[in-house]
Amino acid sequence: MKQLLKDIYYSFPIQLFIIHFRKFQVLLVFWYILGSTINSGIMKSYGADALFFAPEYLGNVNALSAAIVGVALGVFMMSWNITTFILHSKRCRFLATTAKPFLKYCINNALLPLLFLFFYFIKLFIFDRQKELMSVSETLIIILGILAGFSFVLAISFAYFFGAEKTIQRTITPIIEMDRHFNQNYIQEQAEEEHFGMKVSYYMGNGFRFRKARNVAHYNREFLNLVFTRHHFSGIISIALAFIFLIVVGFFMDNPFFQVPAAASILIFCAVMTAVIGALSYFLQSWSLPAFILLILFVDVLYQEEIIDTRNKAYGLNYTNKEERPGYNKESLLKLCQPDKIAADKANMIAILENWKKKQKEEKPVMIFINVSGGGLRSGTFVMNTLQKLDSITNGKFMDHTMLISGASGGMLAATYYRELYRMQKSGERINLFDAAFTEDIAKDLLNPLFSSMVSRDIFSPAQKFTVGDYKYVKDRGYAFEEKLNKNTRAVLDIQISDYSAAEKSASVPLMIFNSTITRDGRRMMISTQPISFMMKPLQLAADAGASPDAVDFAAMFAKQSPLNVRVLTALRINATFPYVLPNVWLPSKPVIDVMDAGLRDNFGQETTLRFVENFKDWLKENTSAVVILQMRDRMVDNWQEPFETGSITDFIIKPGTMLQHNWQKLQDYSEADQYSYLHSDKDFNLQRIVLMYVPQAEDKGAALNFHLTAREKRDVKESFNNVFNQTSLKRIRELLK
Repeated sequence: MKQLLKDIYYSFPIQLFIIHFRKFQVLLVFWYILGSTINSGIMKSYGADALFFAPEYLGNVNALSAAIVGVALGVFMMSWNITTFILHSKRCRFLATTAKPFLKYCINNALLPLLFLFFYFIKLFIFDRQKELMSVSETLIIILGILAGFSFVLAISFAYFFGAEKTIQRTITPIIEMDRHFNQNYIQEQAEEEHFGMKVSYYMGNGFRFRKARNVAHYNREFLNLVFTRHHFSGIISIALAFIFLIVVGFFMDNPFFQVPAAASILIFCAVMTAVIGALSYFLQSWSLPAFILLILFVDVLYQEEIIDTRNKAYGLNYTNKEERPGYNKESLLKLCQPDKIAADKANMIAILENWKKKQKEEKPVMIFINVSGGGLRSGTFVMNTLQKLDSITNGKFMDHTMLISGASGGMLAATYYRELYRMQKSGERINLFDAAFTEDIAKDLLNPLFSSMVSRDIFSPAQKFTVGDYKYVKDRGYAFEEKLNKNTRAVLDIQISDYSAAEKSASVPLMIFNSTITRDGRRMMISTQPISFMMKPLQLAADAGASPDAVDFAAMFAKQSPLNVRVLTALRINATFPYVLPNVWLPSKPVIDVMDAGLRDNFGQETTLRFVENFKDWLKENTSAVVILQMRDRMVDNWQEPFETGSITDFIIKPGTMLQHNWQKLQDYSEADQYSYLHSDKDFNLQRIVLMYVPQAEDKGAALNFHLTAREKRDVKESFNNVFNQTSLKRIRELLK
């Protein structure tokens, strides 16, 4: 038994498994990333696991999309085999004396890949059955599709290496047959005999039977290295093909045919990076880390000198007139909100309020302000479904009574789409606003093109440009997001902000303010067709010439950069720029500033609404019977169900640093409740707040906060409209709009 255990321990598969953890551990990072992703660990909140379990290609999840992922998985595993074969070949020199040494290596190196595949298919089966609501047969088709693609790559790869093997044999055989030459150059003296490489007793050969490893101490290392070098060259060619694949996919990504599943792009990326890191380790040895640091520093210098520019821009905005860029400082911002400017902008808004009142049937109608929360597609789906239901139940009165819409991220995607459909209907187009297909549009995946573009276009492909108006911009994942959103919303949002100016001026559609957060100092950047300098400061500070604004009127600040030519799609993206998923958008000021997700400052849109109401409270008191702030949110108010106890020593260590992150939304709730109480305390002002919220049917099975929803999550979000809390809120709305 002792000898058996010893033979098992010194078998080639076990020794290879161990050596991976002893040497070049950095290569295991990619296995960890992939394993943690499919285990719903890393990037769970981004929905990355769904990309692997329900891969989408040409808008469908089927055997073809699964096969493409299988091909990519095969490429990654072959890259892993090739790279580790090159790095570890000196430790397993006995393979040089066997037929098809690379095949033997792959067979014995299969322990980690097999464990991964087994784990992957188990998690996939559970996910697709429980979350994608697939039948057993549909799930098995996905698994078989992955296996088919995976097997195809293996077959092609080994056919290629078998061909290379024959070429190697033709090259080396004449050398071996030349006994004199062979003895002089490749056979060492017996005195130099030694065992080198890892200790291996048995290896798995053809037919998956174990064979005893040959002693190669009498072989010259130069001869053995010659055998392996020929295989290394063949492996490098195959990795180069994967690299070229990423470049081609990124270059032609605008063609739907090349929009491969995001999981496939991620796997190919891991394959290429595995090979790159392996190459650095092989050629540079101990100098690989210093070389990597020098490379980073070199790229940083190129970035600082603007030789390379990876910054994302607002499509439609003028970045070419560098001499006319506005200053971003206290003095410049104060000039935008001088008392005379505020007075003029307020007068303009009063005219819009009067126009709104003219289209109402009552002398003192109810005015509605819609606030929508961020929350990816779960918020977008909930908001779209809720808007349709509210408008239908009130016979169209709901949108007619709405004055202003504000909010963040996913909620604004839905609200903007619905407002545009409402505008089109009012313009005479035959549109059924209550068609459930519109909610399905918003619920469609946005994550797949983001990850695909991030991997293939942003990192590897040469910069490609496109034109908006008179200006050119670089295609990146921001562009990919807008194009996918445009496709999902039937291209009705492919317009400029200026296209809403007249409609908002006449109050034929509700006013909309797109917010974002300036990363430099946390100020709000507000995009609107109408001048809103009165929104840049709290009302009590408006007359204080020294008080700094806490918000910026985008159109006023960038008046010389054609601000209203910005695409509506771009305004939505800026509003929904979730960290890392979408790139921050930099703006042409002095100094340069960049903006990101509105949710960092005002995730529920209420801060914007309350400031607007505060500025026009006197007019509202005189001309409305009630002002209703209707908040649609993707999470519960006063939620005591979220866990708050420390669960591990790790949580105990990181809790102080993550406190703000975990409580960000609650802190905003506390602040906005306080702001609301000040306005609500005026007994002569009928201000009401009504909340509609997504409440998952099961506490632990709520929809994830990302740009992808599973079939079960879509169903759960839609059905949430019917919960007891929302029905009580609905009753209040119907009573107000009788």
